[in-house]
Amino acid sequence: MKRKAIIIVLLFAAIAIGGYVYHYDHAKKEASSSALLYYGNVELRRVNMSFRVGGRVAEILAEEGEVLAKGQVFARLDREPLDVEVAAAQAARDQAAATLEKTVNGPRRQELEEARAQVEEYKATLVQAETELARNRGLFSKNAVSQSGYETTLFQRDVAKARLARAESIINLLEEGARKEDVEIARAALAQADAALKKAKIAAADAELVAPNDGILLTRVVEPGAMTTAGQTVATLSLRDVVWVYIFVEEPDLGKIAQGTRVEIRTDSSDKVYTGHVGYISPEAEFTPKTVETPNLRTNLVYRTRVVVEAPDDGLRQGAPVDVKVLLDSRNVPTTAETAGDYADDRF
Repeated sequence: MKRKAIIIVLLFAAIAIGGYVYHYDHAKKEASSSALLYYGNVELRRVNMSFRVGGRVAEILAEEGEVLAKGQVFARLDREPLDVEVAAAQAARDQAAATLEKTVNGPRRQELEEARAQVEEYKATLVQAETELARNRGLFSKNAVSQSGYETTLFQRDVAKARLARAESIINLLEEGARKEDVEIARAALAQADAALKKAKIAAADAELVAPNDGILLTRVVEPGAMTTAGQTVATLSLRDVVWVYIFVEEPDLGKIAQGTRVEIRTDSSDKVYTGHVGYISPEAEFTPKTVETPNLRTNLVYRTRVVVEAPDDGLRQGAPVDVKVLLDSRNVPTTAETAGDYADDRF
């Protein structure tokens, strides 16, 4: 009887252990079918800030590690050379505007009167020269005037005729006004001067370097007094509004993940759970990097995947290792303007 009881107890114990093992394996399979665990690193978007013009750095207004707000002035160039260029461009513009106005308005009344008076003067000179030539012609026929004297009066008559013709041509041009082509040339010169002035003003405004977004100043590359060229990196800004996590999805799991799949992110430094979604999956396969921890062989092909963190904070630091839990039962693709560009952006 005692032996029977022991057998019954052992039988119930075996049944209990088998049930536990069954439920444990079942729960484990369900967990693995509803989520995937990956390991990745935090990546903050960086901006290399630079001036659009070259010059001498006059001021650097922030230290490394400081938080910069969008639109905050970070650095300034020496403005004096740029202000001189603006003044020169303004003077050239004023000159072009005056030339256009003069071309359109035509000659002044005083200029017309002066041109008409000159025509009358040359007419009188021509009459006098023709009279003198007629007198000398008669004397020359009687050998009373030398050959050279006669030729001199003939030359003076011809000069008077040429001067009168030129004066009459000038008065005609003044009365007709400027040609249409001349006006268009003057307008084009003014437009060119306006563009040069605008360019000079933009260059002067670019003497101030402002933060494009909220962020943390990572590095200062130059210091006050240094000469910098257009496009040369002055500082590096880490943006705070966009935080990514890069993971490497193994090929067998590729069909389980899509853009918009929800994820949970955990760090080693706190118990906080961050939420996010898959923003981009690379179309090209690559071998697993040595820095990636994965339970499978490192020779497996993987696809680099970018996870967008929603509502990031200072707990996510550049390069920090994180655990990414991909929730396979959720593939809600975000439609907000902030995340709409995640799927088209293939930059890494």
